[in-house]
Amino acid sequence: MKLPVSKLLLPLRLLCILLALSLLPAGDFSLVAHAHAQEQRQGVGLLRFLFPKREPPRQERVAPQQKKQQRRATSPAKSRVPAAPPPPPAIEKAENAKRILVIGDFIASGLADGLTTAYAQNPDVVVIDRANGSSGLVRDDHYDWPGNVAAVIDENRPVAVVVMIGANDRQQIASGGKRLDLRSDEWTAEYERRVAALTKAIRDKNLPLFWVGNLPFKSPSMSSDMVVFNDIYRRIVTEAGGEYVDVWDGFVDETGSFAAAGPDMNGQPAQLRASDGINVTRQGRRKIAFYLEKPLARLLGLGDAQPEAGLPLSDGELSTEPQETTPAVIDRTAPMPIIDLSGDGDVLLGASFKRDAREATTDAERLRLEGIGPAPQKGRADDFLLPRNLPMSRETTSALP
Repeated sequence: MKLPVSKLLLPLRLLCILLALSLLPAGDFSLVAHAHAQEQRQGVGLLRFLFPKREPPRQERVAPQQKKQQRRATSPAKSRVPAAPPPPPAIEKAENAKRILVIGDFIASGLADGLTTAYAQNPDVVVIDRANGSSGLVRDDHYDWPGNVAAVIDENRPVAVVVMIGANDRQQIASGGKRLDLRSDEWTAEYERRVAALTKAIRDKNLPLFWVGNLPFKSPSMSSDMVVFNDIYRRIVTEAGGEYVDVWDGFVDETGSFAAAGPDMNGQPAQLRASDGINVTRQGRRKIAFYLEKPLARLLGLGDAQPEAGLPLSDGELSTEPQETTPAVIDRTAPMPIIDLSGDGDVLLGASFKRDAREATTDAERLRLEGIGPAPQKGRADDFLLPRNLPMSRETTSALP
């Protein structure tokens, strides 16, 4: 049995090392230790000397910064995304600009921000935000809107008042020394009284009133309360001569449930609500304002929309200009009832058919009067009779009965 060459060389290498150590004078073992340490620093030790390995050549280390520079040099130049254009400069408002007053809670403040963006380039319209974020109609001890709205109107002299309130009203009402539970009969009666008081205080100033309904919220119970509140607003405001603006459908999905994202005012997908399901994003605030632009345009005479007949103008007067009421003449043919087709409705058409008494003289008359068609002509497509003088074959004769 032959041993491999590597195993034979191992004892020889060990013998050479022992001989070299024996030839060294005493006290010179420090040189060996120094050489061994140097070999370890260089990555070469005694074991590596005895058992060499084939290793690939080492590559020089490259600093991270140098790697980035090399990557930038070798990679193709990427097209830079163009920066968004800067917003247009704010236009200075005119001294006689029409003022729109917005009051309510924190959602109303977002509505005012959306209206400010909508009329940013219109020098003739100014939006005044007098919303109180924590206010409502329940906690009149915090802020009493029916009692303070007249002073706010006198201070700002608006041409119209926009109200959006109710997000903070899901709590008990203190009335008559008692605390009434939410949406109980007594609570609902007191809440309707306060809504009517705020509406009357605004309408007594002979100002147009635009009451914006509440939005749906992430909490189903909160959304159901907002539906009840909106029904109260719609009924009381409409009866008082104001205009109710419904924005509910713009913030729900196809099933009518709360939607945090949806189409913005331009129909593009956008995030409309914050992650808490209560607050409204910038696109959402702009969308709420979009619902108000058309009724405000009718009031202010902006664009192609004109004020409607009977809608109070900015000075509180009603429009007295004559309106075109004469309808256009449209020619129409009256529909004919089915019972008039035959003169009397109980007889079917054709029931009194009578055959012509005269004798038919032509094939066409015979077909029309007697229902008998002309005789087939020989060689024509309707001639299905076999020729009588045609000799029949033996097979045909055998097939006949």
